[in-house]
Amino acid sequence: MRYTCYGHSCFSVVIKGKKILFDPFITFNELAKNIDVNTIEADFIFLSHGHEDHIADCVSIAARTGAKVVCSFEIHVWLNKKGITNTHPMNTGGKWNFEFGTVKCVVAQHSSGLPDGSYGGNPMGFVFTSDDGNFYYSGDTALTLDMQLIPQYATLNFAVLPIGDNFTMDVTDAMQSAKYVQCRKIVGVHYDTFGYIKIDHIKAKQLFAEEGLQLFLLNPGESIEI
Repeated sequence: MRYTCYGHSCFSVVIKGKKILFDPFITFNELAKNIDVNTIEADFIFLSHGHEDHIADCVSIAARTGAKVVCSFEIHVWLNKKGITNTHPMNTGGKWNFEFGTVKCVVAQHSSGLPDGSYGGNPMGFVFTSDDGNFYYSGDTALTLDMQLIPQYATLNFAVLPIGDNFTMDVTDAMQSAKYVQCRKIVGVHYDTFGYIKIDHIKAKQLFAEEGLQLFLLNPGESIEI
């Protein structure tokens, strides 16, 4: 699968030719200033929760591309009021068979207020299973014992985990999460964007390597096959 980083927790994965975008926050991210948000293509947009640093560019990208937005029921209602009606509401524990594969919504321990202060529903993670491969995106979360359930849903090719600390897991907790979900290839997200979440890249990769894990830290605009 081809993974492209757009900075912070925004990335895309191509499955069966479908471009799937996650948590679009580009316009207001100084680290992604070289990314032209108007050139990003998407067939689907998945939102883990409603915080501005995960949803800021959702309306503009969805309106331009016609992408189907998959999110909590509360965010689905919020988007509909903004004219984005190609939405698919989901909630924790549910799953759905999309044209590219199956997605199961799983627990994320976080909060989820929308930019206008309204309630954004439960934060969520997603487990993707498809003929092209399987992966887990945890969304913003603390380390939880629920992660031990993930291997019951899928054998993962890779996992996308926050590592920035303060608002989410840190590097050490992300390493434990990798062990819980039984996945050795981890893409780190939710780091460096703000002063609260800056990390030491060399140390983080070294700590992962010492545990037999591989940590990918990509620059905005960088893509890998994983």
